[in-house]
Amino acid sequence: MASVPSLASSVNQRVADALASALPEAGGADPLLRRSDRADFQANGILALAKKAKANPRELAATVVGGIATGDLIQEIEVSGPGFLNITITDRAIVETLAARAGDDRLGVPFAANPGTTVIDYAQPNVAKEMHVGHLRSAVIGAAMVEILEFTGEKVVRRHHIGDWGTQFGMLIQYLLEHPHELDHKSDEEVSGEEAMSNLNRLYKASRGLFDSDEEFKTRARARVVDLQAGEPETLELWQRFVDESKIYFYSVFNKLDMDIQDPDVVGESGYNDMLVETCELLEESGVAVRSNGALCVFFDDVKGPDGNPTPLIVRKSDGGFGYAATDLSAIRDRVGKLGATELIYVVDARQSLHFKMVFETARRAGWLNDEVKAVQLAFGTVLGKDGKPFKTREGETVRLVDLLDEAVERAASVVREKAQDLTEAEIAERAAQVGIGAVKYADLSTSAARDYKFDLDQMVSLTGDTSVYLQYAYARIQSILRKAGDARPAAHPELALTPAERALGLHLDHFGELIAEAAAEHAPHKVAAYLYQLASLYTTFYAECPVLKADTPEQVENRLFLCDLTARTLTKGMSLLGIRTPEKL
Repeated sequence: MASVPSLASSVNQRVADALASALPEAGGADPLLRRSDRADFQANGILALAKKAKANPRELAATVVGGIATGDLIQEIEVSGPGFLNITITDRAIVETLAARAGDDRLGVPFAANPGTTVIDYAQPNVAKEMHVGHLRSAVIGAAMVEILEFTGEKVVRRHHIGDWGTQFGMLIQYLLEHPHELDHKSDEEVSGEEAMSNLNRLYKASRGLFDSDEEFKTRARARVVDLQAGEPETLELWQRFVDESKIYFYSVFNKLDMDIQDPDVVGESGYNDMLVETCELLEESGVAVRSNGALCVFFDDVKGPDGNPTPLIVRKSDGGFGYAATDLSAIRDRVGKLGATELIYVVDARQSLHFKMVFETARRAGWLNDEVKAVQLAFGTVLGKDGKPFKTREGETVRLVDLLDEAVERAASVVREKAQDLTEAEIAERAAQVGIGAVKYADLSTSAARDYKFDLDQMVSLTGDTSVYLQYAYARIQSILRKAGDARPAAHPELALTPAERALGLHLDHFGELIAEAAAEHAPHKVAAYLYQLASLYTTFYAECPVLKADTPEQVENRLFLCDLTARTLTKGMSLLGIRTPEKL
């Protein structure tokens, strides 16, 4: 396991060293290197440094160029414009660096320098309620962030903060108590998610109808809430049945999403019940929260209602009940105190941004968050229909997530069937799931999380454009070439000259590690998606311009197979970080 310095970082070091000897007072200054269309890289940092040192930028640039050796890494370096450096690197350096990457199972990607412990709160369905399209984004974005951070060496703790507590359970539990067989299963066989959800739906509708029409039932249901909060054993046992039945359903949906959710990671609102009183006491004793009209509140200078009066975060209501804030603050205490978190990431709908801003600020005032422990909301936008309005069925209902996923797999099946030459029906079904679910995830992840995006299945399973199917086909095409290669094996040949398409592909492959570090630091999975799309596009150009198996010499065949193979490995690694499969054949 050896991390491989990227070409950009090696070039940057050379320029920085030459800059430090040309202008000693600028020691450690950043040459501001970036990719350029004029050369491989451009260094833009000299202008600002010359200005500061009252030197002539072009003369300083020329001195720097004079101090840089060329030949092994840098082929040529020239001063352009008012003092930019245009830098071209040698073909040999590109191939040797890629060969070092290929020799490492992490593709030479380094681990983060100071990894910590991140707790990611994502995929938060509600007990006894159907999952809808809004639950998709939290699950998909959160799962990708888990993979990206773990790949950088971060210790990641997953937390699924399910909605498993609250007044509605009084009604459900009371109804189940009076109709004890409503959640019974048809047989001893394994229960499907569909059956579990239809049980819960039926029970929810029946109990709601009774609650709204029968005053005596309503009174009994409200008394049952008190029993639940007091931890009365029979009530808790019935409550647990709802949680267990809901989990059968949740796990079936997550399974369809090709997502691994483990039972110990599911810690719902109820998991923090025994901390709520203490959380309120700590906030009140420290003066962070104050009593206002009988409720325990936290006030903020910059949060005011439409009437101009301050809008507080209510931690405990005047009737003694706890709001979401008490649970969320207790969860922060738990995650920092017991789990040792150095960072908390909440993958939650942007519409809850004000709530989390207030919760985080309260936790900071209480000392639970500080410079060493930070919390961020990875806020996501809304899923829209093709018409650009929030996604609903024709009847105006929110769309069931299961229906959506099934439809995606169905669309993908027809795409796969059309292209498949030698796949059996079973293989087509397996690929359809990988292509359809991959398409849904990629459409979500290729948009910056904060933005809304249009859910358009035709677009998602298209073979052209910025879709996961395009990436999966690029991968499958490479596998097909590698299978046809016969005796020829991928091998790097640093002595060969590269074509422009080979160079462009090689430089992009080399950028993978830096891209991962950026996506991890900025919590931006969409940057991984953009990188992979560009990789597949550069590969398509390379494939069109550079014959692989019919190249001029055996060495060139091997070198091009080597570029194909490293592209495939980078694609499959990047896609797996987004939770998307890459079938060997399509």
